[in-house]
Amino acid sequence: MPFSLHQGDALVVLSGLPDGCVDSVITDPPYNSGGRTAKERTTRSAKQKYTSVGAKNDLADFTGENMDQRSYGFWLTQIMTEGHRLTRAGGTALLFTDWRQLPTTTDAIQAAGWLWRGVLAWHKPQARPQKGRFTQNCEFVVWASKGPIDGSRNPVYLPGMYSASQPSGAQRQHITQKPVEVMRELVKISPEGGTVLDFCAGSGSTGVAALLEGRDFIGVEKTEHYASIAADRLTETIRATLTQDDVVLAT
Repeated sequence: MPFSLHQGDALVVLSGLPDGCVDSVITDPPYNSGGRTAKERTTRSAKQKYTSVGAKNDLADFTGENMDQRSYGFWLTQIMTEGHRLTRAGGTALLFTDWRQLPTTTDAIQAAGWLWRGVLAWHKPQARPQKGRFTQNCEFVVWASKGPIDGSRNPVYLPGMYSASQPSGAQRQHITQKPVEVMRELVKISPEGGTVLDFCAGSGSTGVAALLEGRDFIGVEKTEHYASIAADRLTETIRATLTQDDVVLAT
């Protein structure tokens, strides 16, 4: 199978994987952002933070959104150190973040041993305007490499900005779901036939994009509900992309 999906704590699962087994770590960790006070940080769930009041989507909650900034930075450093071990020399890492946690994310990725390469922007056209303020319609992707990058190994020219709206309606299956069209572009930083790791797999969008672009995928998701959704989406993607040449008939 071109993908494997593990339901469990990411640090535990990653510790059992072998060195140098992936080409890229591409993930959307829980930002732990937006809590201006201790009360806001400890009393609001992820669902309360990231969905509108009265939203019709019946989306499951997830844990890991109640750390303060220092604890988030410590956790991210730990897990990206594991990601560094799992990544081949010259491989890459891409981490989603928002403006509040951007400095902490760039600190953590470097503390974990990665070479910070820059910041990409994801523009969200349908972000809510704010009277008297600038619209917060961008999230960011911090990217880095495990040492030097050999451009001849994966000779792609990728943009530094992407524009797409978050899935909505029946297509929205996770509170912080990312658009597959954006993820399909991001996974191209991994060479064709390479392996992409997402240790916060959510509903599986990174994995779907990887499979559609001819990459293998390793996913880890702690929440059982979302792991089940991811498994279904990944399996359906495999079925939809199979050709006659991929199928061997046995007598």
